[in-house]
Amino acid sequence: MNLELTQIADISNETLQITGSKSEANRLLILQALYSKISIKNLSNSDDSQVMQEAIVSSEELVDIHHAGTAMRFLTSYFATREGRKTVLTGSERMQQRPIKILVDALRDLGADITYQNEEGYPPIVLNGKKLTKNKVSLKANVSSQYISSLMLIAPSLENGLEIALEGKVTSVPYIKMTLSLLKEIGAEGSFEHNVIKIAPLAVCNTDTIVVESDWSSASYFYSLVALSKNAKVTLGSYKKSSYQGDAALAEIYKNLGVQTSYNNNTITLEKVSDVTKGTDAFNGALDLANSPDIAQTIAVTCFGLGVSCHLTGLHTLKIKETDRLEALKAEIEKLGGIVEITEDALKLRAESTIKAGVAIATYQDHRMAMAFAPLALRTQLLINEAEVVSKSYPDFWSDMQKLGFQINEV
Repeated sequence: MNLELTQIADISNETLQITGSKSEANRLLILQALYSKISIKNLSNSDDSQVMQEAIVSSEELVDIHHAGTAMRFLTSYFATREGRKTVLTGSERMQQRPIKILVDALRDLGADITYQNEEGYPPIVLNGKKLTKNKVSLKANVSSQYISSLMLIAPSLENGLEIALEGKVTSVPYIKMTLSLLKEIGAEGSFEHNVIKIAPLAVCNTDTIVVESDWSSASYFYSLVALSKNAKVTLGSYKKSSYQGDAALAEIYKNLGVQTSYNNNTITLEKVSDVTKGTDAFNGALDLANSPDIAQTIAVTCFGLGVSCHLTGLHTLKIKETDRLEALKAEIEKLGGIVEITEDALKLRAESTIKAGVAIATYQDHRMAMAFAPLALRTQLLINEAEVVSKSYPDFWSDMQKLGFQINEV
């Protein structure tokens, strides 16, 4: 499905309900599988969470998680501990190119029985579930925090708990803290100090119902819309001022791009309060996104639309996402007339005053590419190819855009 977005003068003021965070939801789905007492409210309606639910209840030996990277990482540890069950865990062609070796090695060190079906270090993987009694493991911490969270989620269900020693600089710390906070919410005891995570065994959880906060990554696209608008105001629910999600940093980051955030009764209201000066550096130096890399695409596109430059760092994990997001950003922004430099972990955007019209944006089977570029429809006419990819994290995105006044036609 290719969509044409027609340039509009401005967006109407609306209140939108955003689906639950898939990051929180997918962690809770694993915990619910381990502790059946848990009930989850405001569960994400994303493809990733649907895939996770289907995989957990499946009785089939072959489990296909398609493009869902979180599901691949979290289910690897989960199925490794399902005593007596053999599981072949696979995914899409792109998923079979995304590394899993660091997590598999850590689980093997704990005694897990895991082999590779095809290429060493990559899915599909064959897991013969067994009881794990070893309680100490170490792994590199600078590749993906999802490997770490995967181990943390099974830790309280292990009879001896788990101690995880992290080697090197830790990536995406807020996601590790999110996992730890959710574990504590169900009654598990744990700590994260000096690159060591300790989680005690938990026989019975002490929580019945957990409410998933709405997804801050999804909110990022509305921050971009408001920044690119003339004087828009948009209210989003349901959000907390004290969030587990690292992407809540949006509220501070977008102050530099003219957007003010106010909190009221589990909602956030985003309001355009100032214009940024074209040709300037948006953040007066490098903006480190190591703790919130998923919002890098949105920020880069916002800056391009505003005609300001930016230097984003801490982006090394973007190389192994649904696509190589740094290469994809460079290619699509340059189609629109921008100039972008990338390295292994950073992006530099040069301020440009004009945006080409009628450009077709390739999405590379990456939901965030589609949603990050959509706000540019406030500045130019554009097409989004394979626009249905948004269902991975935010199935209602295009209908919500229409509620805000966007003209969207299938072509």
